[in-house]
Amino acid sequence: MSDTKPQFFNRELSWLEFNQRVLDEALNTTIPLLERLKFLAITASNLDEFFMVRVGSLKIMVDQNIVKADQAGLSPSQQLDAISQRVQKMVADQYRCFAQELQPGLSEAGIQQLTVSSLSDSQRSALEERFLREIYPVISPMGIDPEGEIPLIANQALQLAVLLKTQNEEMPLRLAIIPLGAPTPRFVNQSSDGGREYLLIEDVLSELVHHYFPSGDEAVIECTPFRISRNADMAVRDDLAADLMHEMEEMLDARKMSECVRLEVDASVSQQMLKMLKDVFKVDDSFVYPCNGPLDLKSFFEIAGSQGFDDLKYDTWAPTNCPSVDLTESMFTQIAANDVLLVHPFDSFDPVVRLIEEASDDPNVLAIKQTLYRTSRSSPIVAALARAASRSKNVTVIVELKARFDEANNIEGARFLEQSGVHVVYGVRGFKTHAKCCIIVRREPQGVRRYMHFGTGNYNESTAKLYTDVSLMTANEQLGLDATTFFNSVTGFTQPRTLEALDVAPMGIRSRVLKLIEFETKRAAAGKRGTIAAKMNSLVDPKIIKALYKASQAGVKVTLNIRGICCLTPGVPGLSENIRVISIIDRFLEHSRIIYAYHGGDEVVYISSADWMPRNLDRRIELLVPVTDSECRQKLINTLNTCLADNVKAKVLQADGSYALISTDDKALRSQAVLQKSAEDLVKHAKNYQATTYEAHRGK
Repeated sequence: MSDTKPQFFNRELSWLEFNQRVLDEALNTTIPLLERLKFLAITASNLDEFFMVRVGSLKIMVDQNIVKADQAGLSPSQQLDAISQRVQKMVADQYRCFAQELQPGLSEAGIQQLTVSSLSDSQRSALEERFLREIYPVISPMGIDPEGEIPLIANQALQLAVLLKTQNEEMPLRLAIIPLGAPTPRFVNQSSDGGREYLLIEDVLSELVHHYFPSGDEAVIECTPFRISRNADMAVRDDLAADLMHEMEEMLDARKMSECVRLEVDASVSQQMLKMLKDVFKVDDSFVYPCNGPLDLKSFFEIAGSQGFDDLKYDTWAPTNCPSVDLTESMFTQIAANDVLLVHPFDSFDPVVRLIEEASDDPNVLAIKQTLYRTSRSSPIVAALARAASRSKNVTVIVELKARFDEANNIEGARFLEQSGVHVVYGVRGFKTHAKCCIIVRREPQGVRRYMHFGTGNYNESTAKLYTDVSLMTANEQLGLDATTFFNSVTGFTQPRTLEALDVAPMGIRSRVLKLIEFETKRAAAGKRGTIAAKMNSLVDPKIIKALYKASQAGVKVTLNIRGICCLTPGVPGLSENIRVISIIDRFLEHSRIIYAYHGGDEVVYISSADWMPRNLDRRIELLVPVTDSECRQKLINTLNTCLADNVKAKVLQADGSYALISTDDKALRSQAVLQKSAEDLVKHAKNYQATTYEAHRGK
């Protein structure tokens, strides 16, 4: 085995390489300009969460003098140093992309960022009047007393730091901060015939800041935009919390005042101003990020969504109505006849919503049991569950209050459901409930029957249009028994009995995956075919990685589509030469989890809510669901194979941790485009079949 390559990549650095692949899409000149801007905004949004959670966690470890190295051999302080270096380069690349490519291109296309100095006298006068009418009354400056308590500065909100020269000999300079967050507009729009022209709010405030400091005793020396990120890695000890909802609300308040883990500041800032900001927020140089352009690139989602510039966007790919589902017929009748497998967003999420809505209205439905991890604010699924409860159905919902950054939405949704008569359970103490499952219990002539939905994504009709996920709807009796046992064990806080078909984390998913890998390993060692293929968001778990290394050494062909973090090192002679890892970044966020094993020709296929990470396998309630119906299984295998064959949007993980474009003479294959076209072709074929099928008139 080679000693020159590490067996494991560092998780945080691997994630940063994922964000680089997203940034590569912003740099890709074959992509329409506004889509490139959207990818750039995504990279900024990703970094925001990365600093709040991952960097925040490492900072806590350093503060607690934890020196234990991760599986890649890096201590927390070494990881922070490596992160700082990598992100400094990434930020420089972001702003180079914006300033040198996107901004000039958009300006030429009619979307122009103006400066105050470029305005005519009449335009400037109108701007000042608007400022005095709409902005000046809304926001107020906050003075910073270096000897006193610092006012609360909002996390990741744009701020304007103002340096003032005073007549006070003891304190000749003082700092004031003007908050520019909501409801202040990020972009101050100017009229433009057929285009869009805008000013940045920080430029407007810098020009008109004298309105806030009119006294002749002080002079404005400098105005500098800045932004801080606070540590959001705060866990609630729900095993100790008597009132989990109250504890969650207190945690959300605590986040507002946590330590600063990143300071972004305009690159033109003076050293004097920078020192004052660093002192105020207690941040060292390694986590100060000078930006050569507008701060908060995430806010440019608004510009990316500008109306009337269709030539600067992707052509629309609308979700299709899968021919295996007729939305005009009862979902129960269709699922009773055959399992239904949907691949979103190519197949519409509407049948899932329709199933739950039909259940809420059907007088024969006795009970609905469902998990909710993340959902939309005005969710039709939440409304249907509330309606079902109001109609005297037994409705039980497991709401995960600890879904990071959706805590407030989920608290609001949980309260609404409780007020509607739904029995709400806040998961299992010590674990996050991340499984995606709905059980509908229905009285039918032949007896009570269960209908289930299992998914890889959230019950959120909005993200279902943007994420690739899988839904399985079934009335399989064994899955129904297992699902009921699973659900009752979660709501009753009991140890579940042995399940026949489903596997549940934290008890069984890792062991099931290891058994699948071990079976293929033994087959390959005996000279027979061994194949593992899988698709997921992240691969971190060391036990599974080591099992895959052993499988590779035995001759098992392992092909993985890992969107984000991958700690496995592929292509190392004697270790992992039979393992290939790709990552696909395209217009939809790859989110489905699919597992395939050849299994001696039986071809077993699973879908799951879980990635192969310790947090999913040890600290979350997750499901691994077999897909046994032959048509559904084949559809899933075809989907997985299409993704693994991508040679346009896929990049291959190299043994040094970098990712490379695929060089091939094969015909170009963009998996998401193929899956979209396949879904559309199925609809066309179904319509053509209906149009050419004759139905005879029958006599009375």
